[in-house]
Amino acid sequence: MSVIVTDAGFARANQGDVVAFASLTTQTAVDLSNTDDPTALEGHLDRLTLIRVAFPAFSDGRAFTIARRLRMMGYRGQLLALGPVIADQYAMLRRVGFDGAEIPDEIAARQPAEQWHYRAADWDRHHYQAKLRA
Repeated sequence: MSVIVTDAGFARANQGDVVAFASLTTQTAVDLSNTDDPTALEGHLDRLTLIRVAFPAFSDGRAFTIARRLRMMGYRGQLLALGPVIADQYAMLRRVGFDGAEIPDEIAARQPAEQWHYRAADWDRHHYQAKLRA
């Protein structure tokens, strides 16, 4: 099982109808690897309600770029980081466009909701871009 982390806290993940990127046909949810090209989804973004982008390791940041590109392409559905991300990365996840993360139970046990909530506080205000706008 896994846990969904959002600004509201932890929730059990729904292991529903999510398909791999290569299997995308009429599904409304898709998984992308950190090596997939998000532009291949352009004709499907309006009907997708969930995209999960894989982080194979917390130290692999390619999914950050994919998330940002999806939002710039106009994707408005739920966007989740999938894999072993850590609480310290949460603010950056939110800034690039992720709505949250789906993490393994082991990470949720090691880093409880309070640690993620602390990182979620004011994620949209404390970064250099906000300071430049002021």
